[in-house]
Amino acid sequence: MNDIIQVENKYYISINSTYADDRVRVLNHIDTFGIFDRWGDIKQLGDEVQGIYHNGTRFISEIEFRINEHRPLLLSSSVKEENEILSVDLTNPSIICSDGTSMHKGLLYIGRSKFIYQGACYEQIKIYNYGHEAYGFAASLAFNADFKDIFEIRGMKREKRGEVYEIKHLQGNIVTINYLGLDNIKRCTRVHFSHTPDSWERHDKAIFNIKLEPHQHIVLEYTLRFETGDEETTCLGYDAARKLVAEEMIELNKIISGITTSNQQFNQWLERSQYDLLSLLAHTEYGNYPYAGVPWYNTAFGRDGIITAMQTLWIAPTIARDVLNFLANTQATEMDAYKDAEPGKIVHEIRGGEMVELKEVPFKRYYGSVDSTPLFIMLAGAYFERTGDLDFIKQIWSNIEAALNWIDAYGDIDGDGFIDYHHKSVNGLINQGWKDSHDSISDEHGHLAAPPVALCEVQGYVYDAKLKAAMLADALGMQNSAATLREQAAVLRKRFNDQYWDEIFQCYFIALQRDKQACRIVSSNAGHCLFTGIADTDKALKTAKRLMQPDMFTGWGIRTLSSNEKRYNPMSYHNGSVWPHDVAIIAMGFAKYGLKEEVLQLTNGLFDASLFIELQRLPELFCGLERRPGEGPTDYPVACSPQAWSVASVYMLLQACLGIEILAKERILKFNNPVMPKGVKKIHIEPLALGEKHVAIDVQNKKGHIQIKIPDLPKDWQMQIFK
Repeated sequence: MNDIIQVENKYYISINSTYADDRVRVLNHIDTFGIFDRWGDIKQLGDEVQGIYHNGTRFISEIEFRINEHRPLLLSSSVKEENEILSVDLTNPSIICSDGTSMHKGLLYIGRSKFIYQGACYEQIKIYNYGHEAYGFAASLAFNADFKDIFEIRGMKREKRGEVYEIKHLQGNIVTINYLGLDNIKRCTRVHFSHTPDSWERHDKAIFNIKLEPHQHIVLEYTLRFETGDEETTCLGYDAARKLVAEEMIELNKIISGITTSNQQFNQWLERSQYDLLSLLAHTEYGNYPYAGVPWYNTAFGRDGIITAMQTLWIAPTIARDVLNFLANTQATEMDAYKDAEPGKIVHEIRGGEMVELKEVPFKRYYGSVDSTPLFIMLAGAYFERTGDLDFIKQIWSNIEAALNWIDAYGDIDGDGFIDYHHKSVNGLINQGWKDSHDSISDEHGHLAAPPVALCEVQGYVYDAKLKAAMLADALGMQNSAATLREQAAVLRKRFNDQYWDEIFQCYFIALQRDKQACRIVSSNAGHCLFTGIADTDKALKTAKRLMQPDMFTGWGIRTLSSNEKRYNPMSYHNGSVWPHDVAIIAMGFAKYGLKEEVLQLTNGLFDASLFIELQRLPELFCGLERRPGEGPTDYPVACSPQAWSVASVYMLLQACLGIEILAKERILKFNNPVMPKGVKKIHIEPLALGEKHVAIDVQNKKGHIQIKIPDLPKDWQMQIFK
């Protein structure tokens, strides 16, 4: 097979796609999300990313509400606490009424409430007259749909695309906008008004003639439904759909254990993280799966889902079970170079949309990640440790075996004993670790790594995967297989520590590239080697010390790349930025080697960062500039927010602080040298699942001494505290 090297990353999100200056509002539900401006409208400004997207396509590209052709004045707007509703408060500018009289500004209150649910967007607009006279005016709603593919919005150029072939009025209050893609699939936006408009301007602007007496109000409602192919959907009213959303939120909130602390700001961080994570949980035929992030990654990613499940495993083990089930059912079973697929490999990404259907991009079901497969095995083992659910492990054991076989049969391209990657797909990702932008892996001279590339953290993942698989094999009565896996892990650990350690830098270097040449740069990847336990203790302690030096630790978190390196750029995606999930994994690694002071530094740094960020919602990443007194971290312009593994980071950080281990088979609840984050004196956790039982845990810091109480600990469980 010919080697194909892609010299630039087509799928890197262009910095020109920025929406940072627009102060947008985001709503999402499963496969549908919306990017609105603060008025609740959708306007194509700048690089035109606003819109409502469904299954990888923008089904609405414009919405604008006006009063007598004037845009209302903005009072305030916010996404409500549980992430489900965008609430906008507006008032009227000075306008001339329909009878020729004047209406001074600020006499009408206009309240817009909208939400997204099950492939539709619902909006209710309430207009109150707080004046002392009757006023007549026209309220209008203009809308449009361009049906652009999300990859087109992200910056990919297309020579041609499908077309909107019909805009049709059905009855008086329904409009359909129909698009036929080059994939020969029909996509339709259906606009349904609760009241028939009084008139239309063209086909895309509904006008309502309104007259309000003093202190009278009117309610306008409409629904936007998004249909693909031959599907026909039922149009619910605003109140009926709102009730279903509320019921869904009640059920979703049961998934994650409640955590409260004595620090209200820390509580806000926890609450925002919980609501954001729940908003990203997509109900699939295999269970609830955490979609990676809004807007660009609102779909299932293998790596992201696994790490999110790991971060939340101790407080929400059902997420891990559903992630494992989903990935087992989408595991590759055959060779397919176009998809970078091989038998046993765990999926990287699953997408919909016209460009996917036409194979302009390979992401309908794409397998171009080197780490998702060992991470899948790691999660399976961790899930069993946490729950003791051997029946489920039996269900997916064949998938675990297939994943192990992929590691041994396909993962080591050059036969050197280390797992590496070299993409096969013409349009595939060049780099296939978590830092997957085209320029993210380089050597000390700034030269891009030549494939095959064996990342340091991936060797750690394989090491831990072998140990976890050995534990599962033991539980299933396969002691010979378990012994073989442990022996393989031991050999890998020794070879790794011999070949990846850099004595000069006192740190593990990032990767081996072609011809076993080392990429001798200091990066955050080294911290993952502590998370997996592959690092020798002496080297782990030295690595941690190195990562906390000023060229790596910004004060907010650890940079992806040292500021001393040739390719360092604090505003880049992977070469100097700070990713919260990366920091949380490193903190968990520090905790495993007893480095609790460093754990607190990382936890407190991200907590402090959250205080400067709107809603205390940690984004996908932020720029790696050093911390400056009185200022917050610098935004990365196209960071996803919310992003699953970013918002879930607080749970892994808290686990690292408290040192919580839940060993269901042994019925042991451990606390390894527990410490408390800055400003937190008390933590209450309830309900936390221990086997079939649920308990409440109270942790208190009394003058530097941590006290833990579990009044309802089951009799067959024991608590162990190590200090």
